[in-house]
Amino acid sequence: MRLSARVDYALRAMAELAAADEGPVKSEFIAASQGIPPRFLERILGELRRSGMVASQRGADGGYWLARPAHAISLADVIRAIEGPLAEIHGTRPEGTNYRGAATAYQEVWIALRASERRILETVSLADIATGSLPAEIDALTGDPEAWLPH
Repeated sequence: MRLSARVDYALRAMAELAAADEGPVKSEFIAASQGIPPRFLERILGELRRSGMVASQRGADGGYWLARPAHAISLADVIRAIEGPLAEIHGTRPEGTNYRGAATAYQEVWIALRASERRILETVSLADIATGSLPAEIDALTGDPEAWLPH
């Protein structure tokens, strides 16, 4: 899986918002705490606002906050808000691919890959990230990530 800088920064910004106490968080704070270029972050926060994930307020007491509870926003939600579907092949969903001959089985592989990504990314919420308390199935994978691989 390859994550763009935009997605990485969006996920990191959303973690900061999820970890924040009540009230708006200034984009300057998020940029400084996560090492994100401020102008790039402003564009990303604008995309997240337009997608309904964050709310904002201008002014001296302004900033950004999550538009929904952190436990109700998955990592998959954030990724989709920034870049669209989790798995595409040349702009097409895996079910819409059409391989021939020896490559026919690729469609099934891409569908399975998307299902595995979704299982993980939809299971982990921003609350999980902010508290550092990941779901048990994620802990199991990170404890021995190669346990399921054939030897």
